[in-house]
Amino acid sequence: MKTKFKTASLLIILLFTGYATGCVRSSNPDVERGSTFRFQDGYPEVRMSSIGLLSEDDQALVDITTDIVLGSLIYSTKDSVRSAQVSLEIRILEKEGEFTKTVRRDFSVEADFAAGYQSQEVFTHQESIEVEPGDYDVTVTVLDQSSGKATSRSSEAEIPDPENPQINLTTVRLLGKPNAENIRATPQYTPITTYTVSAGLDSLKFMFQVTNNDMEDPLEIRSRLLKYEADTSVARPMNYNNYSPSTLPYVGVEMRGPEEIDFITRRLDQPGSVLIEFKYAMLEKGTYRFEVETTDENGDEVYKARDFSIKSEHYPTVQTPQELARPLIYLMDRGEHEEMMEIQDSDSLKAAIDRFWLSHIGNMNKAKSVISLYYERVEQANKQFTNFKEGWKTDLGMIYILFGPPWYVDRYLNTMVWSYSYDRTDPRYNYTFERPQMKNEFFPFDNYLLQRNQGYFNIQYRQIQLWLSGNILTTRI
Repeated sequence: MKTKFKTASLLIILLFTGYATGCVRSSNPDVERGSTFRFQDGYPEVRMSSIGLLSEDDQALVDITTDIVLGSLIYSTKDSVRSAQVSLEIRILEKEGEFTKTVRRDFSVEADFAAGYQSQEVFTHQESIEVEPGDYDVTVTVLDQSSGKATSRSSEAEIPDPENPQINLTTVRLLGKPNAENIRATPQYTPITTYTVSAGLDSLKFMFQVTNNDMEDPLEIRSRLLKYEADTSVARPMNYNNYSPSTLPYVGVEMRGPEEIDFITRRLDQPGSVLIEFKYAMLEKGTYRFEVETTDENGDEVYKARDFSIKSEHYPTVQTPQELARPLIYLMDRGEHEEMMEIQDSDSLKAAIDRFWLSHIGNMNKAKSVISLYYERVEQANKQFTNFKEGWKTDLGMIYILFGPPWYVDRYLNTMVWSYSYDRTDPRYNYTFERPQMKNEFFPFDNYLLQRNQGYFNIQYRQIQLWLSGNILTTRI
């Protein structure tokens, strides 16, 4: 029997009037986190998310949103129009069944962006594909026809069977509305495909569907918005002591005792499949989880959540004077850097950054090349090593910025070794990183920490001098 589809929308503007203490869940949460950045030079940058839904007539759908970074494509110009030719393939495979579906699309992506080939603006393709109820693996492959290189990203989608009376919740989808001051942006809410969220958005929306609500008693839906304490510090110098297990940088994210920003209980008496939305005014930077739960007819808990981290407006790029100044901590004395960061006026701060580079390098043309290389490393660190904090702040990011990409990478269970020498036993040019805790669905981050050593002082000092003299352009290590 077909059920009716109704929409319920709830608007909540945050009122920071009180907080409660949450707890760590003992159950296995179904948590959506979106795509991480995955940068590979020369390949299309792709981010995607998928969600399973039931339509008004109970048709099972997989809704897929794919973002393709414009600056990662190769363009040709014809009749003053710059465009890239892209092929997109969506493959949907049932996990425990035989249903498969493949959809192919070809696009001509026109680019008219001010930031050129470093732009993080995206071309977005959104499509709903009819399937049968079930659990699916969803893979999106994007091919740049000019380069012949392709990138694949995967996600999951779960669509409950409308003929099964069991109550369920769909994946929580996160959407963002651009700030009205952003004249290039569309005014409506659009899906956010990444774990990171731009601080420049106007507001956020969480959307999910309650399916098969046919109970005689009203269904209770409980939602929470939680904020977790997470490490945001920059990486310490290579010669400092290792992090203590009791410190937040070692732990990464303190999953116990999150700050409860909002809690709402709603009684739902509409039958069938009901789409529910929660809207929030933009939050401050931090690490968050929006979770929703209910209890089915058997008394079992049904739980879904969406994790996200709010970072700077233009992330993963660095554009403002403040964003340009912060990564200089790896080249400056701590006191000197603190003095620079105390400058509040943006123009004055930009002038201080320029003076820093020119006072050391001297030659303006060489300084421009060094500056370009340094901030290219910063942005690539953000694209490769972002977890609960910015990629440039991680230990991996610090070593990548100072030394560049490693020559060799050896991976073990919880250990990774970066080598910058053919001699893999030379301690001066081989750096070991250890992961304090395994990556899992409760802690989905690769939090690798450098195994520091006082003997690294000389090699770090030498590397900093290569940057400050401009010789980094000809001598990398």
